[in-house]
Amino acid sequence: MWFIFAILSSIFAALTSILAKLGIQQVNSNLATAIRTLVVVVMAWGIVFLTGGTSGISAISRKSWIFLILSGLATGASWLCYYKALQIGEASKVVPVDKFSLVLTILLAFLILHEQITLHKLIGILLITAGTFVMLL
Repeated sequence: MWFIFAILSSIFAALTSILAKLGIQQVNSNLATAIRTLVVVVMAWGIVFLTGGTSGISAISRKSWIFLILSGLATGASWLCYYKALQIGEASKVVPVDKFSLVLTILLAFLILHEQITLHKLIGILLITAGTFVMLL
């Protein structure tokens, strides 16, 4: 089931980039990010309320709160930078660099979460890195 959600995430991420590029013309990139964020907040809380997920708020540990807040700050910084890059650059070049986060995530997962880097992952990292740079040419 995780794979289906991952594929859907990929599809929606692709749509996000194209729709954002179309919508960001003549709009301040920070304002565009704030509008997008507001839509995401309303949508996310709507899903939480519809599924009855609010009951779990009191059970969230202090450590989880800290990491979720830090993750939110990282997301905000990422979106602000992404929208600025998308506003001034070509989507076909901005998106591959943005998706290079896959390589960085695998490396950070190895360093911080102690996840294994197998030969297959290493080959993938090298191919994604090479592909990212080829797409920038």
